[in-house]
Amino acid sequence: MAFAGRFLSLAGLLATAPAIAAGPPVKVGVLQSLTGTMAISEVTVKNAELLAIAEINAKGGVLGRQLQAVVEDGASDPATFAQKAGKLIQQGGVVTVFGGWTSASRKAMLPVFQRNAGLLWYPVQFEGNECSPSIIYTGAQPNQQIVPALTWATAKGHKKYFLVGSDYVFPRTANLILKKRIAAGKMTVAGEDYVPLGGTDFSAVIAKLRAAKPDIVFSTLNGDSNVAFFKQMAAAGLTSAKLPVMSFSIAEQEAQAMGPALVNGSYAVWNYFQSLQTPENKAFVAAYKAKYGAKAAITDPMVHGYVNVWLWKAAVEKAGSFDPSKVRKAAVTLAAIPSPMGPVKLAPNQSLVQRAYVGQLQPDGQFKIVSQSPGMINPEPYDALAFPGKSCKPA
Repeated sequence: MAFAGRFLSLAGLLATAPAIAAGPPVKVGVLQSLTGTMAISEVTVKNAELLAIAEINAKGGVLGRQLQAVVEDGASDPATFAQKAGKLIQQGGVVTVFGGWTSASRKAMLPVFQRNAGLLWYPVQFEGNECSPSIIYTGAQPNQQIVPALTWATAKGHKKYFLVGSDYVFPRTANLILKKRIAAGKMTVAGEDYVPLGGTDFSAVIAKLRAAKPDIVFSTLNGDSNVAFFKQMAAAGLTSAKLPVMSFSIAEQEAQAMGPALVNGSYAVWNYFQSLQTPENKAFVAAYKAKYGAKAAITDPMVHGYVNVWLWKAAVEKAGSFDPSKVRKAAVTLAAIPSPMGPVKLAPNQSLVQRAYVGQLQPDGQFKIVSQSPGMINPEPYDALAFPGKSCKPA
């Protein structure tokens, strides 16, 4: 049976009798922040990963063996992510790990996976400027999210940009790329400001926004800092109608948690929105809601986490082995598969080929897709303007 059929026949998954197990369960790690500032975003990525594992087990497992999820809490802390990654590999006996969100957490885990010859499936958009054989990067590279956002904003006539972000590597590097491209387009950076991850005081940022009078704000704030930012923006009279905000970490779940009215009319760029009207996405949304509740919101990182588990399964079956080295080599040779986010495949640099969508938040907390890239975008870990001459060649 074709992999695509196994992946997306969601309606019939649970009705299919599992095959007889060919051996003991295979342990896989699920490592997300279940507490702390990033829990608002990461708990549901964990849920989506567990959904995929449950569906795979209902279909007979992988190579005839059931999967056993070993779940750990990264606690929104890079050092904890590194410690838990080591625990999963060295003590938990997992053959691979799905998880991470912030680039700080990923960079903390990277040497752990390298030392232990492990393989991490990372589901979240990031700043690029990294390429490791130990990580499969399925979240957007800069040219699959940040650059399409700037292209759209430029086409809308915006020429004066204010950059605000959480103070860690993704926002800093994303804004470096944006500044290079804004300058190349002969436009203006009206201001740039950062708050600590989890920070809630935006009074200084808002004062600078008032003084700078930008056309649009590009926000790389993460976690529950977004709640404080939008509340304080609204209190200052800076609604989306007066000053549009383009966010790179707000998705449907964050909008739901914050209250859709607070962020109504603001923008985001992702490779997936719950509002995508395809049979594959409708089936996935129905399966997730059936397991986690009818009011559950679905986000881009959740879908990437879900897709990662199925891509890993396909790579294991192609390799005929659970060995991480063999699995990663098989993964980049997989043909494009349909998924809730459209057809996807991994490029030789272990990153996902995917489409970019610009969405505008509606009163119901869903995004109306207002633009999309003309075709699938090949991942480029190193932005040509920000990091000239660099390229990615995994060993």
